[in-house]
Amino acid sequence: MTQATTSSPSWSPERKSTAIILVSAVLLVLILWLIAIPLSWAPDPIGPAAQLFAEGTRTTVELTLLSGIIGVLIGVLVAVGKLSKFLVLRMVSAAYIWIIRGTPLLVQILFVFLALPMLVPELQLSDFNSAAVALAFNVGAYNAEAIRAGIQAIPKGQIEAARSLGLSPLQTFFDVTFPQAFKISLPPLVNNFVALLKDSSLAYVIGVVELSNIGNRIQAATFQPVPVFITTACLYLLLTTVLTQISGAIEDRLDIGRR
Repeated sequence: MTQATTSSPSWSPERKSTAIILVSAVLLVLILWLIAIPLSWAPDPIGPAAQLFAEGTRTTVELTLLSGIIGVLIGVLVAVGKLSKFLVLRMVSAAYIWIIRGTPLLVQILFVFLALPMLVPELQLSDFNSAAVALAFNVGAYNAEAIRAGIQAIPKGQIEAARSLGLSPLQTFFDVTFPQAFKISLPPLVNNFVALLKDSSLAYVIGVVELSNIGNRIQAATFQPVPVFITTACLYLLLTTVLTQISGAIEDRLDIGRR
């Protein structure tokens, strides 16, 4: 009698990565949607403030996603500017990176919220938008250096081959150079994005009601800093863990480690 084999076929690395991305994305949505429920089971002062913690968590993620996406666009433009043949573009891009990387993020947030409306009266931003702009320009400088390094890692022979096939400089950049450069730059870009999630806590200084601001308000009202700040730290840790899982799976999906 022949014994039947019951072993299931193993998943390919691509399928595993896709599954991790989907599960992590669903988990992130569930955290944002349902986090108030487990928090409400905690004793005072966390339980009564569960809804506030949930709203702060959603604001933190919203601020991180918005500024992170804009920061990638800024990073691409500045990286291209720094590698441009035009001296003015190179100088402007280098000056932007130098200023942003050489000054504290806290000062940049306060500058956008307090000083920028005085310099440009027409530019009146809310506290959330001011924080998003400051965070986007801050992470954009770090993204620019990562993307620039990725572009410079592309062999010149590939660019020359693309040009010899009749592709224009713009087509060569978008079809040959940028896809490979972005793939090379993805690990540092992901690190910048995770760091951005934590840096978004500085938005509390201009009144943005994000996670750290909620924690500070609750501890000031209850004088119980230990459970409040442990809860706040755990929520940040939960978010960064999920984002790290997603980013690691994306890197595996793009086969970065085996390039």
